[in-house]
Amino acid sequence: MNPAKALQQLQASARFDVTVPGISFNGYFGALYSIYVRGQAYFAARQHFEAAREFRKILDHRGIVLGDSMDAMARLQLARALALSGDCVTAKAAYKDLLDLWSAADPDIALISQVRAEYSKLP
Repeated sequence: MNPAKALQQLQASARFDVTVPGISFNGYFGALYSIYVRGQAYFAARQHFEAAREFRKILDHRGIVLGDSMDAMARLQLARALALSGDCVTAKAAYKDLLDLWSAADPDIALISQVRAEYSKLP
């Protein structure tokens, strides 16, 4: 894995970050994925502040995301990036928002248990 190379290649898509793909006429599924992948590349490069900025872009354009699972995944990665960047107060709020969103979900889902564990470890 080469995060620096991925970031370089993803820069070409930056000008299309908030566009809607032609195949997403009903629900906009697939929109903003390049932002998510760029956030993941920043995360892999241990540039957590930059990763948080990318994930926040997705949440700032929730009208495009709508019911896509990208919303929940961006919330999760934002919380993780904030925690690793040292902003524990904002990270805790981001984790709480995600857990509130998932409050009616099956508590036995492994990801939910993992998110709860991560949240509980924050100061």
